Amino acid sequence: MKWRDLAENQIQKARSQGQFDHLEGAGKPLPQRAAGDVISAGMAMMADAGVLPREIELKKAVEAQRKRLQATTDPAARKAEMHRLADLETRLSIEQDARRKFYRTS
Repeated sequence: MKWRDLAENQIQKARSQGQFDHLEGAGKPLPQRAAGDVISAGMAMMADAGVLPREIELKKAVEAQRKRLQATTDPAARKAEMHRLADLETRLSIEQDARRKFYRTS
């Protein structure tokens, strides 16, 4: 899946959840940007709406999980927290690889 498709999926998900309802500047023209700067314009609009790309969400989740792991002292609980961290890191790596592949092919 291309980056453009990933961004479009996130936009459609946010739209269906009503996250674009009543935004500041609704109905007004978009600010002028350099030609070909569509990705940064899309990212800025998503950030303004509070919608993050999956990769960024996963980075935040990994960081939060690392903090939980550091705070956990029980050996059995630590093992469960390590499994959660490994799962999050794997999903983050998949997202990062997908982004890298897109930029190599476009």
